[in-house]
Amino acid sequence: MRVVIIGPAYPLRGGLATYNERLARAFREAGDAVRIVTFSLQYPNFLFPGQTQFSTEAEPADLDIEVSLNSVNPLSWLNVGRKLRQEKPDLVVFRFWLPFMGPALGTVARLVRGNGHTRIVAITDNAIPHEARPGDGPLTRYFLRACDGFVTMSRAVLGDLQRLGFGKKPALYRPHPLYDNFGPIRPQAAALAALGLAADTRYLLFFGFIRAYKGLDVLLEAFADARLAVLPVKLIIAGEFYEDAAPYEVLIKQYNLESRLVRATDFIPNEAVADYFCAADLIVQPYKNATQSGVSQIAYHFERPMLVTDVGGLAELIPDGEVGYVVPPTPAALADALVDFCNHPEKQALFEAGTQRVKQQFSWPVMVAALKEVAQVR
Repeated sequence: MRVVIIGPAYPLRGGLATYNERLARAFREAGDAVRIVTFSLQYPNFLFPGQTQFSTEAEPADLDIEVSLNSVNPLSWLNVGRKLRQEKPDLVVFRFWLPFMGPALGTVARLVRGNGHTRIVAITDNAIPHEARPGDGPLTRYFLRACDGFVTMSRAVLGDLQRLGFGKKPALYRPHPLYDNFGPIRPQAAALAALGLAADTRYLLFFGFIRAYKGLDVLLEAFADARLAVLPVKLIIAGEFYEDAAPYEVLIKQYNLESRLVRATDFIPNEAVADYFCAADLIVQPYKNATQSGVSQIAYHFERPMLVTDVGGLAELIPDGEVGYVVPPTPAALADALVDFCNHPEKQALFEAGTQRVKQQFSWPVMVAALKEVAQVR
């Protein structure tokens, strides 16, 4: 097939870009001709909460990436849409994660569909956003109406599509594939040495952009538990603040946590991801709400035990007691699980063996097949 993926990719950085580039390679491995159309402007600077939207890493030489779509310039939407309408690819895969992108992506999709040949399928990360804003509903529906079908990475989003009135369009649930592009598993001792961390301490890892719905505040309150304070365990916070850090600093000071934390609150480049995951004994995702998580799929790749909250689609992928813990999103529940893990070191090997078994089901060929299957339903 001739496939075009529309969404973040190099020179943009972050999990969406990493995913789309890995998906392009999966299509190519399946024998398809594939290229990516990404944003020349993804967000206006005043809307972007981080330090920079752009990667400092080398351009991926093996991928065909066109940088041409401006999220706030309708002329670029028309240019991209008309060009693809004329090219007539067999499949255009849109990555949809935010209502703000609805006008740009919806307009491009409508123009492309006008050729009567190309099928439009969306990988729908969220149909209802984590953080609601005025106008979310109309912007989201504008895009969704332009699609022929959907692939979701959580059953919760599949249900959201039905509730929004799109249940008659073809849609499939397939779990988020493994993030297997961050290199091989490293010995823990080597990863600790690379990060300058002591080997006589156990480490919990909170990883990724820091936003309210991810629950770092809940985790800090759990980590203040007196039972954990006397154990040789530290919390690594690895990720850039995408909101005001002040409320978290208040908690750190209130509970006197500074000496028990390892801070890495800048963007973590791809080449450093393996060190953080392989240094950690347990990956903690204390989310208040969620659909799916790429962090879980990095943890599976590196065969690290996980502690997740029972919200959205997180628990679908984390068998409780087999690869880690699934608990309610409260400080008390998180603290109990952390204490249990730290007081029973034999569970680490048990959970690591579980990740080795479970990770086999999360493959990129399965995702490619699902996108093609949805595209062929008429």
